Amino acid sequence: MAKKIAVIVRDRQAEALRMAVGLTLADDEVNVFVIDRKLESDENIDLNVETLGDMDAKIFTNNPENKFEQMTTEEIARALTGYDVIIPY
Repeated sequence: MAKKIAVIVRDRQAEALRMAVGLTLADDEVNVFVIDRKLESDENIDLNVETLGDMDAKIFTNNPENKFEQMTTEEIARALTGYDVIIPY
């Protein structure tokens, strides 16, 4: 049975996105939440964001500087209650 997994991205952005990409290999539903900070842009981060999109993972953020689907902090908190596993970075 597939699990719903949320990866919360804060400080270790590149590592969090790399982990999220790896989790998509298990055929689980993986979504990413970029919290409070602007997502950095470098070759690895950009590639992982693109790969997550290719794997149908959704990326949400509460920071308007990010180009992903916007959610308030409260909306993110409510959404996280529906996940089987939450991995913070």
